[in-house]
Amino acid sequence: MLMIRISRFVPIVLALIIVLACSTGSDTNPLSNHLRVETTSGPVIAEIDDTVKTWRDIPYAQPPIDDLRWRAPRPVELPFKKTVTRDTVACLQIASDAGGVPGEGVVGSEDCLYLDIKAPLTAKAEESLPVMFWIHGGGNTAGYKGYYDFSSLVETENVVVVTINYRLGPLGWLSHPVVQDTSKGLDRSSNFGTLDIIQALGWVQNNIEKFGGDPDNVTIFGESAGGHNVFALLVSPLSDGLFHKAISQSGYLETATVQEAINQSNDHPQMRRSSSQLFSAMVDAGDLPNVTAESVYRVSGTRLLEHYAALDNDGDVPLSTADGIVIPKEGMLAALADSTKAKGVPVIAGANRDEVTLWLGMHRYFVDANYLFTRLLPPRLKIKNPELYGFWTRIRSDAWKVRGVDEPLSAMEKAGYPDLYAYRFDWDDQEDSFFADFPKLIGAAHGIDIAFVTGNYTYGPISDYIYPESESREEMREIMMSAWAGFARTGKPKLPIDWPTFSANDRDFIHLDVADGLRVSRDRSTMSSLLDEARRSDLLSGLELCLLVWDTLTKVGEPDYAAYEKWENGHCSKVDAGAEQAIINNEIIAEHGSTNVL
Repeated sequence: MLMIRISRFVPIVLALIIVLACSTGSDTNPLSNHLRVETTSGPVIAEIDDTVKTWRDIPYAQPPIDDLRWRAPRPVELPFKKTVTRDTVACLQIASDAGGVPGEGVVGSEDCLYLDIKAPLTAKAEESLPVMFWIHGGGNTAGYKGYYDFSSLVETENVVVVTINYRLGPLGWLSHPVVQDTSKGLDRSSNFGTLDIIQALGWVQNNIEKFGGDPDNVTIFGESAGGHNVFALLVSPLSDGLFHKAISQSGYLETATVQEAINQSNDHPQMRRSSSQLFSAMVDAGDLPNVTAESVYRVSGTRLLEHYAALDNDGDVPLSTADGIVIPKEGMLAALADSTKAKGVPVIAGANRDEVTLWLGMHRYFVDANYLFTRLLPPRLKIKNPELYGFWTRIRSDAWKVRGVDEPLSAMEKAGYPDLYAYRFDWDDQEDSFFADFPKLIGAAHGIDIAFVTGNYTYGPISDYIYPESESREEMREIMMSAWAGFARTGKPKLPIDWPTFSANDRDFIHLDVADGLRVSRDRSTMSSLLDEARRSDLLSGLELCLLVWDTLTKVGEPDYAAYEKWENGHCSKVDAGAEQAIINNEIIAEHGSTNVL
């Protein structure tokens, strides 16, 4: 029902957040310089528009195909032979028409390890501009380097932006004896997608100077799963020296153990889409003759993804894995607190005030959809119980900040990081409509903030309502771009007011908003206080209380099933929250055909 794990809603997220791919033009513009660049991957030639040069589809590793599937990425070997086109260069994933990967079923290719670079039109190698390295979101099961157009950021703030693809889903993260037991060195890792990102950072170190970027001033930044991957890079011993600042937007901490990721005997019933479940399903369907190294390396990647997508993911999906190679065995949170593993770089971490409205605002449990005139027009959306909806989304969103911002920053402070900054994104100056009260329904939802970093005001079919043309919108863009680019330049975010550093004692954070909304507060919420507030609320039925507690404890960060069982002396221990959510969802589907109002 109410908030299933993030990766389940990747198609919805992508449909709402997609930003159109950047425009191209002639490569003979007399105003441009350094269009052809010689790299370790061979020569590349820029496309240009009036203000920005773009180099697209640069290979940063050998295609991870055939025997290189589930292997650490290899450096590019020249001459390089590309087997994909602009339309197929995304990594294998389920198609999303509005998400930059159109089609049906599985799209993309296993040959997908490419990056794009954008630089100001006049940038020359000797300029040494700050480099901002974007890691896309999508639950680590979807996404594409071309989702977001950073041309406006590049032009306005005079920075170089790199965007990358990395392997996704079971091709990016997989633990199984037939893979690791037949491998050596880095190939024994479970985190191939993370290794791809590290390989791309290494490529940047060796080549970015030729594009006008400074290899000694690289800032990694990403949103949602991209923010999660920022934390993974902060704990990985393999990324030392490859970046110098980090920004996590709506990130989270979640790592599986190797045993959970394999789940050989189903000892972890909440773990869905494990390698054992995946391979067993393929054997049962006749698509895999047996579970041997020879078989799994030869099976079709498309069939692999189709079976993966068909598995139930209403639970834990093993992706980032504490393999002791890429990610320390103690997991991300403990590793962030370990001073011997600390990178010591400046870090910004933040969450949006209304993170979960992106999902709950589309769920028929909370929202009615009425087609008053014709289905050719959008439905009129009405929140059934505004008080309940507001309370539920606040508790869940505040918990996201506690687990995705305060906990990791507190751990890093313990490890000795000196320059830590926390924020909450609050902007919600949206346009009300006959069809929906968007400020209340969506507000400062998950992904709303990306547009203010890119300068492209796109949030799917409701973009005009979410980002109405106004002084407020432009002021928010200037604030975000200036803060992010200022941080990339100096390690200190540039704002009209002072942004204090974070400490676990005070938990000072900035409200990213406009006018008087741009201010500093001290956070006093904890997981315990949020759950106690839920317990005392008269808005919730007994079942709803347990479902809210379940979602709060298990849906962002490391799922804490033991805490759910023990909460309030076992108050909810007899409520199978997952089963109850399935019942509610099935009843809604039986009546409406879908839980989604759209």
